[in-house]
Amino acid sequence: MRATFGTLVVDFFRTYLANQKGASRNTIASYSDCIYLLITFCCEHFRITVDQLAIESIDDQVVLDFLDDLERERDNAPVTRNQRLDAIKSFFRFLAAHEPTLVAACERVCAISHKATETNVIEGLGHDQVHAIIEATDPATLNGARDRALFMLMYNTGARVQELVDLTLPDLRLEAPTQVLLTGKGRKQRIVPLWEQTVDALRHYCELRKADHVDSRRLFLNARGKPITRFGIGHVVTKYTRIAVTGCPSLGLRTVTPHTFRHTTALHLIQAGVDIVTVKEWLGHADIKTTMQYLEINLEMKRQALEKCPPPHLGPVPEQPKWQRNDILRFLHGLSRGDALC
Repeated sequence: MRATFGTLVVDFFRTYLANQKGASRNTIASYSDCIYLLITFCCEHFRITVDQLAIESIDDQVVLDFLDDLERERDNAPVTRNQRLDAIKSFFRFLAAHEPTLVAACERVCAISHKATETNVIEGLGHDQVHAIIEATDPATLNGARDRALFMLMYNTGARVQELVDLTLPDLRLEAPTQVLLTGKGRKQRIVPLWEQTVDALRHYCELRKADHVDSRRLFLNARGKPITRFGIGHVVTKYTRIAVTGCPSLGLRTVTPHTFRHTTALHLIQAGVDIVTVKEWLGHADIKTTMQYLEINLEMKRQALEKCPPPHLGPVPEQPKWQRNDILRFLHGLSRGDALC
């Protein structure tokens, strides 16, 4: 007897993603949001209720219509569209393994190509900009000490914002060798060494926590004593960037996010001569191709490379004959403007 659509959806999340794949909470949340949107779209598309929806009716064309609807109605960028498609493909691979009669339909869905996306230039912060943001904090207060420790740790480690949210006190080692244990995507852990200045900021923050009788395993807490969220860290970064503009006007032209600090760490490590494999492990990238993008956009290193390769010494460019310079160009220019040949 074939399992119902609802049963397959529940098994996909509970049995496959959570138990077999060991997917993180964020991955499960993202996938569930996508499947929820897909089911809602199908019900509106076919004008039926959820209990009437059959899995056979969701073919590759319906999926394409759904992806187009995401861009058109929800204003999703192509990169978000591609992320949704990855979630759908994962779901249909699961269906193919559990319902052999759906293999052909699942293959067609999984054959849908990703949409081309723009490759935007990644810009990090300058040393003066990082310094200005950190100096804008007030370490005399508990929240100010938290924010300074947060910024120092972000810049020191290049941690993802979720990695910072998940940090607990046992993840820190503030005695030699000083280090922090970060848990990244797919629950992959890595250890990153800490500067003495970062350790000092963390110790000071922990001392103020203790004096304020804060009792929580989580390292970074909000003003209400609850674990800080990703949005909370984003708010803190925006707040101090605005304050730092007074001493560093160039920050007024930048949109700074927690991920900007991650880009900054990567760029500064590469500029310091750290080899690309070490940078990959430092940032917790699964594929070295992701790390290589920082080599491609490092404008300062390109300038240094250009200085090491001087241009050839050439004499003045000889003037071309008048007929070669003017007439033919005038002729071609006229054609481009629609002049008739006859």
